[in-house]
Amino acid sequence: MPQNWWPEKQLRSYRFARWLGRNWARISYGRKVEPTWLELTRHEICLQDLPSAFHGFRIAHLTDLHAGRSVPGWHLERAVELAASECPDLIALTGDFVHAGKRYVPLIVRTLSRLKAAHGVFAVLGNHDFAVRTALGFRLNRHLPRYVEDALREAGIVVLRNRSLTVTTGGHSLRLVGVDDLWSGACDLDLAFHEAKDHEPTILLAHNPRVAEHLNGRRCDLMLSGHTHGGQINWPGYGRFLLGRRSQHLAAGLCRHRGTWVYVNRGVGHGFRFRFGARPEVAILRLQASP
Repeated sequence: MPQNWWPEKQLRSYRFARWLGRNWARISYGRKVEPTWLELTRHEICLQDLPSAFHGFRIAHLTDLHAGRSVPGWHLERAVELAASECPDLIALTGDFVHAGKRYVPLIVRTLSRLKAAHGVFAVLGNHDFAVRTALGFRLNRHLPRYVEDALREAGIVVLRNRSLTVTTGGHSLRLVGVDDLWSGACDLDLAFHEAKDHEPTILLAHNPRVAEHLNGRRCDLMLSGHTHGGQINWPGYGRFLLGRRSQHLAAGLCRHRGTWVYVNRGVGHGFRFRFGARPEVAILRLQASP
């Protein structure tokens, strides 16, 4: 029978039941399926003045692993295996290795130690690695960042804390810069860019994408970030409501901010086990020279 023939009370009941069923299915999916439904994404990014030797240079980008009770170890291992299977030239890790405290540091380091790349594996720390949960910068454990840093170094990962270095191939180089987390209060762009040259193509690793708002004219061709989890929930009709208004334009994917390409990775792990419309991600970025 067509709906417009139904009594009004019966029609309201039908619409409510349909709404309830649809959203219950979404909640079940967001809880049980998407948090570990890993996606491999591929992107080609054109950089100004990129030397021909770097044409086709491939970067594997992982972030926000959040090792802890909520994220299964096998999920982290699968993300690492997926990145390694792509045989990238360089691997970039942009923070939040653990969710809370140092208990899971040995697990995450043991997992990440499998990562190898011809030009190295590089990392910066995120707000959870500083034991900072909010933009106010209050730390629960002041020794945690040093503990995470030392463990990563023992695994052969180069940790960039407000410093830079050059990556060289074919006699040409580009600048790789890394900064501490923005919320930690330890992010020092002046120190990090101290050795950068205006003529060098520059890639910045920064956990929080809003570091792009503080570049103040420094040359940064590409910034790799995480932190947002892609909003973690992108609910139909409501969008990424967990992100503040000022973070919406740097929520996920490839963004442009004042002349800088910013890639915001949705991350591998999660703080609480629920994702909808923001699948966990391993990103492969292929560099090209701008025409």
